[in-house]
Order: sequence, then C-alpha cells, then structure tokens
Amino acid sequence: MRRPLPSLYISHGSPMTALQPGLVGPRLAELAAGLERPRAIVMASAHWLQRTPQVSAAAQPQTIHDFGGFPEALYQLHYPAPGAPELAQDVAQRLAAAGLQPGIAPQRGLDHGAWVPLRYLYPQADIPVLQVSIQPSLGPTHQFAMGRALAPLREQGVLLIGSGSITHNLHDWHHYEAGKEAPYVRPFIQWVEQKLHADDLQAMFDYRQQAPFAMQAHPTDEHLLPLYFAMGAAGSDRLGAQRIDAGIDMGFLAMDIYRFDGAA
Repeated sequence: MRRPLPSLYISHGSPMTALQPGLVGPRLAELAAGLERPRAIVMASAHWLQRTPQVSAAAQPQTIHDFGGFPEALYQLHYPAPGAPELAQDVAQRLAAAGLQPGIAPQRGLDHGAWVPLRYLYPQADIPVLQVSIQPSLGPTHQFAMGRALAPLREQGVLLIGSGSITHNLHDWHHYEAGKEAPYVRPFIQWVEQKLHADDLQAMFDYRQQAPFAMQAHPTDEHLLPLYFAMGAAGSDRLGAQRIDAGIDMGFLAMDIYRFDGAA
C-alpha cells in the first residue's frame, strides 16, 4: 500500500519569485523530487478569498496574473496544467459533508499563489490542479477544518497544499534591502516552528494573542491561513511537521516551507 502523500505549506513570496527563484525555487524542486508523483493537486491559496468555500472546476484553468506594476516578462508566463473537474466535485462533496457549505467555480483559473510555486514543484505542468478558496473572516479553525475534511484524499494520491507566506507585511516593501532583516521575522517563525513541533494547536489557533510580533508579521491573516489548511490536511501526520528553510526575501518575507508526514 502506498504511503499517503504529505500535506504542504509553501511560502510563495512575491510574484517575482516566478522570475527570481532565490532559495525557494531549488527547495521546491528538491521537495518534489523526493515525493511520489501525485495524481492531482489541491491548493488553498492566499489569493483566492471568498466568504464561503469555493472549489475551482475548470477543465483547463487559465493562468491569472493577479498583480500589477511588475516587469512585462512576468505577464508572459503561463502554467498550462489541466484542471480536475471530477475531483472538484469530490472535494465539494467532502466539504459539504463536513458542514462547510461549498460552491463550485467552473471558470476559476490559477492565481499566482498557485502557479508560481508550481512552476518549481512540477515545471512540466502535467499534473491536474484545482484550487479551494479561503475565508479570512472565519479564522484559523475554519481553515483547519477544511483541510481535515480533505485529508483522506492524500491516501488517493492527491497532494494537498496551502500557499501563503509565513510572514507577510507589505508595508515593509523596500524597507529592508542590503541584507537587513525586519526584527520581527525570526522570532515569529521560530515561535511557529516550536508550536508546530509541540503540536500546540490552541496556541496556533490563538497566534494573534500568543505569537511574538504577530501583528507585524501578519497585519491581516490571509497569508498564514493556508498553513492551517495544511495542518488539518495532515491529520495525525501534523505531529511530524518538518520546516524547510528557504531564506528571507527582501528582509521581510520569510519563505519557510512545511511538510507534514513525519519524514526526516
């Protein structure tokens, strides 16, 4: 019997990661090389925000360039992976069974929270991909429940990924160049790593009150919420949280990756 795939949390950073891979590009390529090839991928991205869970079901999802003011070369990039309409129906049914009231988005494409890291994980773009939206107003426990509802798919060869950024404060854009780092970044990511290793769910759910520099690291929640999706999707394997250090971009975007499956 095949071992279930891990669930993953990926810090995708700036859209420019697609052109400037930094450390995260090689880390993602190494990660994918060590995994059994998935039959499909389900991603919860910080860049698809809806009031209720939505599941993308496009047969051939378009590449969404959901940003502005970047070099023209970035807008010429595409990730032509197929969609997974049948799996989308399965995902929606599982979310519904968990009482999460999902909807189907038949034309939704792939935002940069999905296609930018996927360019490094699976550059051939030959694995079917769909997205699920996140609900910032419903908080970490809701995103955890979404992941938990989909956790059994890991045993069926589906790779479940939350894509955000472990720190994300765009007010600090261009403030920490020339090798300088925002003082809140390392205390925050170290606290997260400690709480994940301890499986301290209550502390993680209450990170706004308990984590050092929580407001500086995340003025809003949406880039951390995909981590809770990955935690829920891990089931009991969240006890094996493994942090993969992918550096700190621009001094304020920590690029941590987490895999949840107990792998050394």
